[in-house]
Amino acid sequence: MSTRARILEVAAELVAKSPDGDISTRAVCEAAQVGAPALYRYFGDKEGLLSAVVDHGFDAYLATKRERSHTADPVQDLRDGWDSHVEFALRNPNLYRLMNSPAMRTPPSAALEAHRILTRDLERAAAQGKLLISPELAAQMIMSANVGVALMLVARPATFNDSTMSRRVRDAVHAAVFVPEARAGKPVDAGEAQVPSVATRLSALLRRSPDAGLSRAEAALMTEWLDRVSNAPRGRIEGDDGSARPG
Repeated sequence: MSTRARILEVAAELVAKSPDGDISTRAVCEAAQVGAPALYRYFGDKEGLLSAVVDHGFDAYLATKRERSHTADPVQDLRDGWDSHVEFALRNPNLYRLMNSPAMRTPPSAALEAHRILTRDLERAAAQGKLLISPELAAQMIMSANVGVALMLVARPATFNDSTMSRRVRDAVHAAVFVPEARAGKPVDAGEAQVPSVATRLSALLRRSPDAGLSRAEAALMTEWLDRVSNAPRGRIEGDDGSARPG
């Protein structure tokens, strides 16, 4: 094992065992049996070391995401993805808090990859007519809720002690994102779907079909219009002047 890998492994172990999730560079050096100059040479400073620990944690988290195979039902895949996210947080509470700490000023590239994986699953759902809103907005809603639930479970276990809470929040968020037939596991009849769902599906299909007979500018404009329809508040559509029209 290289010196860098040994330092990183020791730092991750100390983070996991720490009562508050914090570590000192002196403790890391002593446990790894290296001098401080070696640590600073590889990681720059404590923040650089913790950033590397976060990257290491996200790689472990993403390993299950990268290896899993998709089913024919992207909505079920998204349910399973929510649950596995929470399970990872509960198994690695200190690491998970560090992974989502505001002190980490630069989001690790792996965090962006996790968001892309979520968005791709939502794009599959959109192409099947199962989304009420655009995949991008749905990804923001789901990710923020999933992280929030997981953080509360690991940071305040005495308060958030209901074993069904995560599932209830998951289902509530999914109710705002998916058409009712998709949430019930039934085939979606696009002819009966609401306008936002149809717009979301068409937008997803256009992104998958670059040769749809539109110029690049026309495709971009069409996608913008469809996303505006997809993400409009339920029950109203805004006119060009900002006035509300019945949806």
